[in-house]
Amino acid sequence: MTLARAPIEYASATAVRGPLVVVEGVDGVGWDEVAEIRLDDGELRHGVVLDVDRDMAVVEVFEGTDALRLGHLRVAFSGEPMRIPVGEGWLGRVCNGRGEPLDGGPPVVGSTHSDIAGSPINPAARETPSEAILTGVSAIDGLATLVRGQKLPIFSVGGLPHLELAAQIAAQARAGDEPFAVVFAAVGITRADAMAVRDVLEERAGSGELTLLLNTADDPLVERIVTPRIALTVAEHLAFELGRHVLVVSADLTSYAEAVREISAARGEVPSRRGYPGYLYSDLASLYERAGRIRGRPGSLTQVPVLTMPAGDITHPVPDLTGYITEGQLVLSQDIYVSGVYPPFEALASLSRLQRLGAGPGRTRDDHLEIAAQLYAFVARARQIADLADVVGEAGLTARDRRYLALAGAFLSDFLSQGLDESRSLDETLSRAWRVASTLPRKELTMVAQKLVDEHYAERDDEDQTSGG
Repeated sequence: MTLARAPIEYASATAVRGPLVVVEGVDGVGWDEVAEIRLDDGELRHGVVLDVDRDMAVVEVFEGTDALRLGHLRVAFSGEPMRIPVGEGWLGRVCNGRGEPLDGGPPVVGSTHSDIAGSPINPAARETPSEAILTGVSAIDGLATLVRGQKLPIFSVGGLPHLELAAQIAAQARAGDEPFAVVFAAVGITRADAMAVRDVLEERAGSGELTLLLNTADDPLVERIVTPRIALTVAEHLAFELGRHVLVVSADLTSYAEAVREISAARGEVPSRRGYPGYLYSDLASLYERAGRIRGRPGSLTQVPVLTMPAGDITHPVPDLTGYITEGQLVLSQDIYVSGVYPPFEALASLSRLQRLGAGPGRTRDDHLEIAAQLYAFVARARQIADLADVVGEAGLTARDRRYLALAGAFLSDFLSQGLDESRSLDETLSRAWRVASTLPRKELTMVAQKLVDEHYAERDDEDQTSGG
């Protein structure tokens, strides 16, 4: 990170408060401007302007303020927001949340630089998302298909394996035979989790298909703000200038939103719901709306952000506002997780609103949408019957009802459950879906064309074709 012009250096720092440096007597300085802090011994640190009030600027220092002494430092302002080099040089690299190498390689360079703030895609230039990105995870590919250009968040709670799932998606995702890349932004995670993610994604990074940005919980707050923006800036260039289909996986954006809240408090802004600033919706939208496809350009940018819901509260401001902006959600369940199923996908709370644009005839398989809808209906009915069984006991159920309970068990064990490093083809996923549906008699498959039932239904030797009564 270097300054774009030779700036004026100010030696008028008047206070050091935690990670903040207050500089007075400045002129022409704006919010989010990049700054350099130079110590008397020549050490150089970097920061960003959090607040400006007339001739006073508040700078948050990326490297922290340890050993900074008033009268022994000078601050220079760049006159512009943070910019990074962009290009294919990012592929195969592991960097910290500011884009500085952690893999022992040289700094990333590029022929052009881009402002990390970016800008949402002009609605008039948007192309309708189409075609699937297959993740190798049956729960997603089969029931809530991810479409190129979509933004599809994962809603989770603390203690669930959302980070493992995010890493698995990043390691396995494919866009057919077309040029593809993944940018993984780890935001506010522990160092142990960062090492685990790095291990999972090492092979893909080594193949030159992935960029990994690691921001840990003990890194400066302002770095947590810039990490997802750097990831999206790298992805935008790969997608819209170089023609790749790019998947951006960000985990955990609740940590990002908490950083926004703390920085808002440092600026002295009036808080809104649960202490978050009133502009949290537009702030999140400035990230999510960078996903999409642009008319006349071959690439696409798809986002899978991961959010943890405090106390499992889906009405918390971060998941609540995210739901208004994105096109569906994948919800993870504590109850399913404790039963030993991974990924603990809560099917009835999850959906992909763009699934019909990327799956079905001419896109994935002719039977895809119909068997997915049928499974949803079966699982919903099985849930109702399980609630009834809690009241009257299983002995009070009909034979047909007990078949539905058996289907619910098969759905969890044979369809949802898979290994952390297991990548399933779409054909295998849909074959498993048909095996689960075939737990019930043919006549129950009312949402699937008879031709498809005849082609894919798995007959059972012991099947009683009556529905029971």
